Amino acid sequence: MLPGRLLLFELRDGAVLPGFLGRADEPGLRRLIELHDRHVGRRRRELDEALLDERPAGRGRRAFLAATQLLRQDYRASKDAPLKPAEVRRELFTAAAGRPEQRAAVVAEVARHLGASTGDVLGSLFADLPGERRLLEPERPVAPTELALRVNLANVQGLIYRATEVRLALEGNARRVIQHARTRGLICTVAHRHDRAGTASAVSEPLTVVRLSGPFSLFRRTLLYGRALAGLVPQLGWCRRYRLRAFCVLQQGEGTLELRTGDPLLPAPEPPRFDSRLEERFAREFERAAPDWELLREPEPFEAGGALVYPDFLLVNRHDPARRWYLEIVGFWTRDYLVKKLERYRAARLRNLLLAIDSERGCSEEELPADARLVPFRRRVRAEDVLAVIDPA
Repeated sequence: MLPGRLLLFELRDGAVLPGFLGRADEPGLRRLIELHDRHVGRRRRELDEALLDERPAGRGRRAFLAATQLLRQDYRASKDAPLKPAEVRRELFTAAAGRPEQRAAVVAEVARHLGASTGDVLGSLFADLPGERRLLEPERPVAPTELALRVNLANVQGLIYRATEVRLALEGNARRVIQHARTRGLICTVAHRHDRAGTASAVSEPLTVVRLSGPFSLFRRTLLYGRALAGLVPQLGWCRRYRLRAFCVLQQGEGTLELRTGDPLLPAPEPPRFDSRLEERFAREFERAAPDWELLREPEPFEAGGALVYPDFLLVNRHDPARRWYLEIVGFWTRDYLVKKLERYRAARLRNLLLAIDSERGCSEEELPADARLVPFRRRVRAEDVLAVIDPA
């Protein structure tokens, strides 16, 4: 997340237009990376001096500084000293008290006391200061394209940190985005609306609409909250479609930031496609056994009495999209647990629900709910058992 002095944007007619870096900026970013590479093993202050000489004037100055700040995360520095600097300073300053003109003698005396050479003493004296630390190679090479995406992401996160409210419209993978928001304590509400625009498959899902309070609407903990909210942005890249609108309060004025699918932002690491091997195996076998049905992993969550319910799969007939079933795979269960789960799905007005229950993980001897569509399984959920319910011959 970039600090306010480095934010790249333009405020025009109430719109906050982020200054995205792109292909045209990559040559300059490559030169910046190569400058860091040349200073590996040297003191950081030497790199800082070289950066001052390379710093451009005018419009590119902020982008240069923003990229430099992010590169500090890759090119870390480490103290390179044979002796402990704090101990060396203590010994030298104590020995030098009252005889400031005897520098060489003092250094030699401390070196003998520490059992080291005078070169080791002088080399260790200030080795722990930031500018004297030695630059290390990055864990992996830094590419200009990736650096541009990282700058764009950090820039957008810095803008969102200054938001009073953020609104999201999500399609696909909304479950993970919402879970990310909930686990980090963000203040949010969730609703749904249908939107078929741009949907090429038989699956027409509701867009998940999320409204989040922004840091600038709070009175306390704005730094922690702002970082948590900024951490939501890279998750959006794994949604099929998204739109973000943030109402920002900036030093130059107020405006609305809008982000959409395809904006050049570095996404978070790829989330696992399945939560378990059980789900992965079922999906693979179902897609092979049921070519007339489209299987969607983790459809949009549904609101139910202030809570959210998350089916694992949505099954849609390719020839008749009105024929659709939701499937959830249940692990350990009791009758009471299943009854409450069914009540939540009814509150969400979700019909055509299948619960695949593990026959070996039942935790009570009570009868199963009579009104439930259940597919018992052992070790794997059989595609033919599910098809027998949703597509009987």
